[in-house]
Amino acid sequence: MEGVDILPHERSKTQFDVDAMKIVWAGSRHAFEVSDRMARLVASDPAFQKDNRSRLGRKELFKKHSEESNLCMETFGSCFVTEEEAGRLRFFVDEPAFTDLHWGMFVPAIKGQGTEEQQQKWLPLAYKMQIIGCYAQTELGHGSNVQGLETTATFDPDKDEFVIHSPTLTSSKWWPGGLGKVSTHAVVYARLITNGEEHGVHGFIVQLRSLDDHMPLPGITIGDIGMKFGNGAYNTMDNGVLTFDHVRIPRNQMLMRVLQVTSEGKCVQSNVPRQLIYGTMVFVRQTIVADASSALSRAVCIATRYSAVRRQFGSQDGVETQVIDYKTQQNRLFPLLASAYAFRFVGEWLKWLYTDVTQRLQANDFSTLPEAHACTAGLKSLTTTATADAIEECRKLCGGHGYLCASGLPELFAVYVPACTYEGDNVVLLLQVARFLMKTVSQLGSGKKPIGTTAYLGRVQDLMQCRCEVQTAEDWLKPSVMLEAFEARSARMCVARAQNLGKFANPEDGFAELSADLVEAAVAHCQLIVVSKFLDKLQQDIPGNGVKQQLQNLCYIYALNLLHKHLGDFLSTGCITPKQASLANDQLRSLYSQVRPNAIALVDAFNYTDHYLGSVLGRYDGNVYPKLYEEAWKDPLNDSVLPDGYNEYIHPMLKQQLHNARL
Repeated sequence: MEGVDILPHERSKTQFDVDAMKIVWAGSRHAFEVSDRMARLVASDPAFQKDNRSRLGRKELFKKHSEESNLCMETFGSCFVTEEEAGRLRFFVDEPAFTDLHWGMFVPAIKGQGTEEQQQKWLPLAYKMQIIGCYAQTELGHGSNVQGLETTATFDPDKDEFVIHSPTLTSSKWWPGGLGKVSTHAVVYARLITNGEEHGVHGFIVQLRSLDDHMPLPGITIGDIGMKFGNGAYNTMDNGVLTFDHVRIPRNQMLMRVLQVTSEGKCVQSNVPRQLIYGTMVFVRQTIVADASSALSRAVCIATRYSAVRRQFGSQDGVETQVIDYKTQQNRLFPLLASAYAFRFVGEWLKWLYTDVTQRLQANDFSTLPEAHACTAGLKSLTTTATADAIEECRKLCGGHGYLCASGLPELFAVYVPACTYEGDNVVLLLQVARFLMKTVSQLGSGKKPIGTTAYLGRVQDLMQCRCEVQTAEDWLKPSVMLEAFEARSARMCVARAQNLGKFANPEDGFAELSADLVEAAVAHCQLIVVSKFLDKLQQDIPGNGVKQQLQNLCYIYALNLLHKHLGDFLSTGCITPKQASLANDQLRSLYSQVRPNAIALVDAFNYTDHYLGSVLGRYDGNVYPKLYEEAWKDPLNDSVLPDGYNEYIHPMLKQQLHNARL
């Protein structure tokens, strides 16, 4: 059976309503329709063609990217494109863009940290893109340690101006996307100094380039930091370097929603609580979690389709076995498929959490903010690490062909892997979660009840004593059993870490010494969140024949695979017995068999066009080998029979070898 016949045959086995699953994946019928319309709009426009992106040089790549960004802007200006549609359009163009930081960080920073007057001045310019902004926080010498930033903003009361300065080489702003060649403005984070005193790090709106000729303004040195990992990939983005030599800006360009500086240089705390600025951080991190499900589902779609098309060994009647039928392939692939759905649903919940926290903050209710901050930090870390690892695993699941740029996987990995670092290094974020968990445990004796995702710690005494009630493999399919196992594991790990910390006279010494153990506790807590939110999703009304059953299968594959991977935690804390662990593996194998006939339909439900996937291996029609062969001949190295340099280097070498052979 040829590839073009295999995938239709696979789809004929489907046991659920794929169209209904597409709506579940999108979040609503409206979201599905918007997404589907924008995907097809991009796929049908030759201007967004990307087949040759990995072959372009840096300058060609950036020029093409600029053309596409301009075309997107023209489309945004059309009256029929809503803000939601514009977001989906950018998504399906599928390219890191200099506008990403403009919309994702520059605008939210002004909205979250600027006064009403500042918002009225700067946001209309930003919305119309009459200015293009970036977010200049990270420096050559400091990233995660924001308080360690070296750039200074010193107030000059005589001229009512701030002097922005880069005092050292390591204070150079480094990495901001859009900075290198495009941004006209930046929100720059610097150490505020007034009257000889430091007042911490604050944001300042700084113009970088002339709006007339785009040249850097006096005192500003600015450029691109160079090629990044991978072909194409993140190299469409002009990540930049920026230094200031005593650059002056008006006092009113400091973002002053929380802290204001008077004309005399006096710092005045506004009546707006400082906690409001964390709302922006929660927003950014919840979008990163949503992006994780998109990137992971894309890689899984490619690997799943190709696993069905590819045949190797096990010949029966002259026909080799589909790779997807091997249990080793299923054991590696299906948990990744389940993770894509799990991250999708926890991402949906995070959107709700952001809305809830925002409404509470506006009502001066800060009670849920620490928990929400820890939750988004932890889930950002968990999902991006898992997704980066999963994309690489999908490449290996596609064998040698996965290494080709034509597979779409090398570029996808190169584009995605920075997510493990930006907006908080993943290990640093987990340590923040661990601090929150240790504080929560320490307050249990005071009668303060944990809330939200830590509410289970309020039942810590019961969780320290409970025993998993699993007698048969099917018992693992009971939501209460699964949830209790993950809650008990996390609670017991948190209590054990807290007890070990208590042995140190200096808590900070203990935290430093036990940091690796604390990271493990944070991971356990975050995995519990994902499992619980997937289980919550199953409690909702889910329309569509067979859809809920498939989601249940995926939910338990996700959870049981985690149990298997972290079996040491579950056994060492006494949550389950070795026999129960064996039953969990039995159930996992059974679930793989149930997912197998539906695997192609489950990735079809992502509703990705071939244009968006950008993969010969992941083609919807399964016509892999002819297209892979065709793609090879497009490479510039095949433009001529004799390669450049043949006459100068290769021909003389061959002649010399022939001469030696006669001797």
